[in-house]
Amino acid sequence: MEIKLISKKKENTLALGKIIASFAFKGEVIILSGDLGAGKTTLTKGIGKELGVKEEINSPTFNILKCYFSSRLPLYHIDAYRLEDIPRENKNIGLEEVIEGDGVAIIEWPKFIEEFINYDDVLDIVIKINENNEREFTIYSKNGKFLDLFNKLKKEYKL
Repeated sequence: MEIKLISKKKENTLALGKIIASFAFKGEVIILSGDLGAGKTTLTKGIGKELGVKEEINSPTFNILKCYFSSRLPLYHIDAYRLEDIPRENKNIGLEEVIEGDGVAIIEWPKFIEEFINYDDVLDIVIKINENNEREFTIYSKNGKFLDLFNKLKKEYKL
């Protein structure tokens, strides 16, 4: 399954996150790829808001992982950017437990920890900034668990 969407402003990206979160389930993994400033954390804020996260969500770039437990499902926000040049044996900081955990794991910069990710089970979102400063979202998954989400997105965005 694959779908492409355009977000013309930040509010549209937050709204997309809310739709994604309305279908969230225990053990879900969402991977986000895109350049710096593409909207990965903004999308995560929309997901967190719909889940009921009460804290301010911001990028865990320097922390690598931020956990939010005030929502209907725990939200684990991973920013793997700083793990780029770290050997696998030194990445053993508990990410597997979070990724395979009891909540929703959102991973920014997944290419730097791909050894911990089962790509057959994820919701894969690539964000590109186009020439109009809009965001183009390519949302992809091999997993049938996301079929209802894809159907909702097609209906919502009239695709």
